[in-house]
Amino acid sequence: MANENVSVVFKLYCLTVMTLVAAAYTVALRYTRTISSGDLYFSTTAVCITEVFKLILSLGMLTKETGSLVKLKSSIEEHIIFSPKELLKLSVPSVVYAIQNNMAFVALSNLDAAVYQVTYQLKIPCTALCTVLMLNRSLSRLQWCSVFMLCGGVTLVQWRPAEATKVQVGVGTVNLTAGLDCRSFQGVYFEKVLKSSDTSLWVRNIQMYLSGIVVTLIGVYVTDGDKVLEKGFFFGYTPWVCFVVFLSSVGGLYTSVVVKYTDNIMKGFSAAAAIVLSTIASVLLFGLQITFAFASGAILVCISIYLYGLPKQDTSRVSRLDASAESKQKLISV
Repeated sequence: MANENVSVVFKLYCLTVMTLVAAAYTVALRYTRTISSGDLYFSTTAVCITEVFKLILSLGMLTKETGSLVKLKSSIEEHIIFSPKELLKLSVPSVVYAIQNNMAFVALSNLDAAVYQVTYQLKIPCTALCTVLMLNRSLSRLQWCSVFMLCGGVTLVQWRPAEATKVQVGVGTVNLTAGLDCRSFQGVYFEKVLKSSDTSLWVRNIQMYLSGIVVTLIGVYVTDGDKVLEKGFFFGYTPWVCFVVFLSSVGGLYTSVVVKYTDNIMKGFSAAAAIVLSTIASVLLFGLQITFAFASGAILVCISIYLYGLPKQDTSRVSRLDASAESKQKLISV
């Protein structure tokens, strides 16, 4: 999706909102799973409610895009009701996304928010690998170097993790890593589906979220079915839990706006800023004690994110200039 000419103020707005949502979601989810008083809610129901909110928001955006209820009805009938194959196609990322979201809850129940935020950047090498294999794209040498640098930074963070209470690195890291593999595949698969046709982004979102609601409801039944029937679907819900659901819903949709109006460098700065904010919040709220290994690893990750987002050099233009200069030199010698 090409970037459009927009003001610097709007780009900074996008960057600020993306950063705050990413950091606030991580910290708030960690808070609800460890410190928040009261009965612990069922994470599977939160994931399901998130899909419902995303569906409602996508319907609203599609209504705005079509401009009238008549056109909205026609679009839904054409692309959703009478297109079961398309729904089936989008059920693949729905299943993957549901697994990833549930694993995020398990990861943040066992990892501190700052450690999670740094380790979460492993999505970059996972996505890079999926992009090369599924979309037949190539990465520059600088991007490959930044990928290895990022892995080294995350290794430092996990080698001697920052000390905090109620942190079980093994369980959290396993679930987060598996979730990142799922998320990377889901993102690249969804991009491939989007670019294979001219269907609206919001239509594709609706198709995916409809499948997602079905998948997450099955997850609720299989994982917490008896407990939900006994205690209720919204058992343990507090304003903080509702806030987490809201951030997850808005954050998922807002990413498309950020991708449209900003570039990779700004997204890299956003990810680095989210790491810093999550670390500060973890120190203040969870008593996180920063170690040298954690600080070094976090800095390496931030640098690698920036390097990965740098635009590729146009080597073809350089080659043409070199060839032209060589031709001129031959003419002069003759």
